[in-house]
Amino acid sequence: MTLPLLYSLQHCPYAMRARMGILMAQQQVRLRAIKTKNKPPHLLEVSPKGTVPVLILENGQVIDESLDIMLWALKQNDPFNLLYSHDCDALKNMLDLIKLNDCEFKPVLEIYKMSARKKNPDIVMHRKDCEVFIVLFEEKLTQHKYLFGDEKSLADYAILPFIRQFARVERHWYLNSEYSHVRAWLNEFLQAPMFTKVMAKYDLWMDCAEEFLYGNISKK
Repeated sequence: MTLPLLYSLQHCPYAMRARMGILMAQQQVRLRAIKTKNKPPHLLEVSPKGTVPVLILENGQVIDESLDIMLWALKQNDPFNLLYSHDCDALKNMLDLIKLNDCEFKPVLEIYKMSARKKNPDIVMHRKDCEVFIVLFEEKLTQHKYLFGDEKSLADYAILPFIRQFARVERHWYLNSEYSHVRAWLNEFLQAPMFTKVMAKYDLWMDCAEEFLYGNISKK
């Protein structure tokens, strides 16, 4: 049986999100690693916007939004109950928080990152714009271990790559900030064997024309 095909970029937060969803859903895909400056013609043919991740299912259906890939995977199999099936309101609430992350936190995070790269004197102001959202995450994590409860959820994995980026902008400041719950939460994920698998580096498809089997772990 032919497996779904995933185009992925190692450090893209959206691609990371999709790979985590596939891994935690114990699905298996053929992975083609790409880089932004040398995109495969097939990728541009199936998804003209040219961004990753892109998942092509066995029936030819193309899914080119990271959250949709996560949801597709978890609807096939959700052994860790990341969708919180026991709570009928949970998925909507998770999706609302993820939308806030993607539509409001991500844009100010990009400005903050750019400020650091260009040594912009306004970096503190841009950091404070990000902190509006970090405070929200910190408050949630003071109430329970993860964003929606004492078990991991879709929201934790979907938001994780962006908090990771925030933490890396001004590392010294972050490590000494008041956001101890966010730090503990992020560190737990980054130290997990799962994250090592997610961040594995693969040879580029355009260099070697080689696909790699990705996913399908066992629950432990």
